[in-house]
Amino acid sequence: MDEKAVAQSLLTNLFSQPQTNVFAILDGASVEQLPQLLWEYEPQNVCLYRGELEPDMASVAPYLVKLEFDHRFTKLVCEKGWGKHWGIFAITPADVDIRALRQHFRKFLMVLSPENKTLYFRYYDPRVLMVYLPTCNAEEMKTLFGPVSNYIVEDEDSSVLLRLSYDGEKVRTEKISFTQPR
Repeated sequence: MDEKAVAQSLLTNLFSQPQTNVFAILDGASVEQLPQLLWEYEPQNVCLYRGELEPDMASVAPYLVKLEFDHRFTKLVCEKGWGKHWGIFAITPADVDIRALRQHFRKFLMVLSPENKTLYFRYYDPRVLMVYLPTCNAEEMKTLFGPVSNYIVEDEDSSVLLRLSYDGEKVRTEKISFTQPR
């Protein structure tokens, strides 16, 4: 499938549920010039790191972005980012705002290693999230999902979208192929 067809399928899946908000957590380490793109396109966004960042840190930081169906930035993310590990998508109820979601996602930015060292945890890289999820117990899943009803991430095969939801006991994974009708 071509880039535009994949982007259209992705948009359809992201915005398929009424009364929801669609957010992306984008990884500055994967998206070249992400702060510049956010400035240029002006979507509602906030860095997940606190305070004034040095330019080199700002360029690799994670950013939470509210996506709108008909916004130029949403189109850019769907066309250029899919299959390139730009980040993950989070679907929330309509009453969840970007501030509340930022607070939720900030909880997961740092973890302790087995050697008791504090490390950055790049859960917003879909490759990391997919390795991490199977290690979580029910309470960790509940915490990770919080106000998020669904995560949408790319599969190893970028022609497949994964919709992840938590039913209170386990994560349900729905695989949606871009090459087949939904």
